[in-house]
Amino acid sequence: MKFDDVDGLRIATFGSGPRRIVAVHGITASLMAWNAVARRLPQGWSLVAMDLRGRGHSRDLPGPYGLARHAEDVLRVAEHVGAGSDSVLAGHSMGAYVAVLAGARRRFGKVVLVDGGLPFPPLAPGADVDAEIEATLGPAIARLSQTFATADDYVAFFQAHPAFAGNWTPEAEEYVRYDLFGSPGALRSRAVGEAVREDGRWMRLNGEPIGAALAAVEAPIELLRAPRGLLDQSVGMLPDELAKAWTSRVALLRDEVVPDCNHYTIMFDDRCASLVAGRLTS
Repeated sequence: MKFDDVDGLRIATFGSGPRRIVAVHGITASLMAWNAVARRLPQGWSLVAMDLRGRGHSRDLPGPYGLARHAEDVLRVAEHVGAGSDSVLAGHSMGAYVAVLAGARRRFGKVVLVDGGLPFPPLAPGADVDAEIEATLGPAIARLSQTFATADDYVAFFQAHPAFAGNWTPEAEEYVRYDLFGSPGALRSRAVGEAVREDGRWMRLNGEPIGAALAAVEAPIELLRAPRGLLDQSVGMLPDELAKAWTSRVALLRDEVVPDCNHYTIMFDDRCASLVAGRLTS
């Protein structure tokens, strides 16, 4: 893994192959969300991931945030690393929505959406978008206001998360430790709460622009869905009905359910990460 900087955005390149993947992480995550997938790529491939502004080692980059702003950053990174029109663009969770917006503006060989990227149904009249975001993301939002005495305490917090309980991996631990900053006794996540909430609102309130971008992507789109959700609940973030509605509208969209995983383990479990790596490079 080799680090670089693009206008204040930290980027990491996994591998050294000439065939390139540009990858985008989720709403409270970092570029290390892609480490397990990147390590399972075949020879001849490399994966470039970035810490989005307000996350990881790009946490000090200023707003405004919003998915359109992140898409601009992604396209700037793609240009910087020389990703050609045959390169693959990928995103997980919120990063999949960013990938849709970026993929509508620039030609890629393929766009791979990992448990994200499909517009959600509109909010009910009078619904509180912030309350919905808090309820949906649960512990991911809660940790942003918490401090931890040691790195091991932070790891233990994640190990107790319903999605990771019984599903812990070395790559998951590397992902968690990368996210920490601060002094012992007052360690915390690198994700900036303001960025997370602004991006959550943008994603939830802009279904029409996201849908229009999805339809405008000219490359094949592969959707990989987890059957279980962010808290390992039995209904995934993208239910079957939602996927069916969008595959019927977007001819280039292909839907695949990855068996026996949740929103997080689809990226970290050995079998699932290997499958994602295979779909990226097939």
